Amino acid sequence: MTEAHLTTPRMTDVRIAHTADLDVTTLKAARALLYDVFDDMTAEDWEHSLGGLHALIHEDGELIGHASVVQRRLLHGGRALRCGYVEGVGVRADRRGRGHGAALMDALERVVHSGYDLGALGAADEAATFYAARGWQRWRGRSWALTPDGIQRTADEDGCIYVLPAAATPLDLDSDLTCDWRDGDVW
Repeated sequence: MTEAHLTTPRMTDVRIAHTADLDVTTLKAARALLYDVFDDMTAEDWEHSLGGLHALIHEDGELIGHASVVQRRLLHGGRALRCGYVEGVGVRADRRGRGHGAALMDALERVVHSGYDLGALGAADEAATFYAARGWQRWRGRSWALTPDGIQRTADEDGCIYVLPAAATPLDLDSDLTCDWRDGDVW
C-alpha cells in the first residue's frame, strides 16, 4: 500500500501510512505519544492501534498527533459488517486546541467512508462531544463481544460506543451490536 499526504483547510499536514510502512522510530514515537496522552494506556491498547492505517502529524520533526483505523467485524442485524475501528487518537498536550485532532479524524473518516461499511470507536467521556460534533452517533443499544466462550455481554461499554455510518446505513442504533474478539479491552 502506498502512503498518501492530505492537507486539511487547517493547513495541517497529515501523513497516512500503513503500519508495515512505518519505521521503528516512528512507531516508537507514536507509542510514546499515546502513553503520554493516556494515563491508562496498556500494551494491548497499543497493539489495537496496529495493523491498519495511521494518521500522523509532525511539527518541527516531532510527532505531535496520532490516530489509526484498523479493520474489525461487527455483528449487527444478522450481518457481519466490515468496520473501520478508530484507535489511538491523541494529540500532544501542548498542541491541543489547534485543530490537529480534527485533521487526524478528517483523514480517518475519509478512509472509513471509502473502505468500510461503518466506522466505530470507544469514546472516553471527555471526547464524546468531539466525536458527536463530527457526526459520530452514540450506540444506544446493548453491546456484546464474540469471545472464545461465546457471545458475552459488555454492559460497561454501553453508551461509550460511537459509530459513523458509511455503506451499511441505515443502522438501528437501539439494537444489539457485537464486536469480534481481541485481547485487552474488546471495545
